[in-house]
Amino acid sequence: MIKYTVKIDGMMCGMCEAHINDTIRKAFPAAKKVSASRKSGEAVFLTEDEINTDTLKAAIEDTGYTFVSCKSEPYKKRGLFG
Repeated sequence: MIKYTVKIDGMMCGMCEAHINDTIRKAFPAAKKVSASRKSGEAVFLTEDEINTDTLKAAIEDTGYTFVSCKSEPYKKRGLFG
């Protein structure tokens, strides 16, 4: 699994977070655990495969928000005790 952290400007409320979540799910149907936060100005999600950041940027900016950056890192599921 790969964890993506996307920095986004322009989210002001809970509906903005929902729009970003829906946009990511629509652009990448395999995305899991999609979660946007207006407070931190970012969205985080998991996928099995690498994504095209240009596609992600276009999807976010078409929705009216500003794509700032995208960072990816391997995701390791944590067990109950660690």
